[in-house]
Amino acid sequence: MLTLPTDLRTAFKEPFGPVYTETDALLADASSEETDAPLVAVGDVVTFHLRRAGRPPDVAVIDGKTKREAVGEEIRQAVETGRLVEVTNEPGTLSFDLVSALVDALDADEPTTLLVTGEEDLATLPAVVAAPLGSTVVYGQPDEGMVRVAVTAAAQAEMRDLLSQFGGDLDAVLSPLDA
Repeated sequence: MLTLPTDLRTAFKEPFGPVYTETDALLADASSEETDAPLVAVGDVVTFHLRRAGRPPDVAVIDGKTKREAVGEEIRQAVETGRLVEVTNEPGTLSFDLVSALVDALDADEPTTLLVTGEEDLATLPAVVAAPLGSTVVYGQPDEGMVRVAVTAAAQAEMRDLLSQFGGDLDAVLSPLDA
């Protein structure tokens, strides 16, 4: 397991890409990147908005919460659909189970939702590293909107650099990314 050090928390205050308040604008920009590349959503509300806009993510990572509170029934029912894979990931950490499930979900032939017991907040980092170049990872920025991260070599290097600053066995947790 990797643990986010307290002094690194400030690195997550600023978004890793442009912030959108309109789902259609986000999807228009994402589709201009690479048409057949996966779309990954991290967060229940982001997943809900993408599904409602008619573009369900290829991989969704949800935990049944938004701003640490349970999501409403409408959102829960909308996001807990399709192939569900349950994983455990404690708050403030990244588990081997989560990283491994992300890699498997990106390789799956069908849309997959990872239902996290614990917290999915940090899943953006391994999602960017695991997704193929040209993919899009979208996550929620509380009280601001949705952040779109275009998966580029530079974005992957930035996420790996952040992950290298976590406490724990980096090589073990990230081994599915390098397989």
